[in-house]
Amino acid sequence: MTDPVWASIHAERAALAADLAGLTEEQWATPSLCSGLTVREVLAHLTASASLNAVRWMAGVIRCRFDFDRQVAVRLAEHLGTTPAETLERFRSVVASTTKPPLPVVAMLGETLVHGEDIRRPLGLRRDHPVEAVTRVAAYYQGSDQVVVARSRVAGLRLVADDGPFTSGTGPLVSGPTLALVMAMTGRTACCDDLDGEGVELLRSRCGAGTV
Repeated sequence: MTDPVWASIHAERAALAADLAGLTEEQWATPSLCSGLTVREVLAHLTASASLNAVRWMAGVIRCRFDFDRQVAVRLAEHLGTTPAETLERFRSVVASTTKPPLPVVAMLGETLVHGEDIRRPLGLRRDHPVEAVTRVAAYYQGSDQVVVARSRVAGLRLVADDGPFTSGTGPLVSGPTLALVMAMTGRTACCDDLDGEGVELLRSRCGAGTV
């Protein structure tokens, strides 16, 4: 039986590859929601994550002397390719991959979904993600600081999705689409504009540039 989380990851990757098929050179150079990275570079980062097992991840960490930011930069450069077309083709080659670093599978779904939006939003592209997948990611992030600081960012806030079943926490209300809640809790300030409630400004103050 196919793992439903991996099925969601593969669907998200395939949808992103399809959305990016017609980009111009200028669009590939658009700044993403990840500070300092273009949409092309974020896509290469996704390829790297889908190509990196636990052994290779640890070897890279040791080689980078436990500088995790450097490890991310090195792996991104490995998968960027010489042209945007090559970057996209490399990503397509890992759409069905189940290779991952030593992280929960749901963290890979979160990375795929969030970075997909890091790419799409600046390009004016839209995807209606399955609410089940986005809800699963929201539930993971609200309880974890493992991959990105999310649990601490939403501490003392009540999160309520208006398009699905996700709710979490107590305190000043932050409500809106589940996707916007996910993006905000992972630090994407721009996505706070899609949220309502007395807790939004507190959440906004805890956000910053998106991280990889």
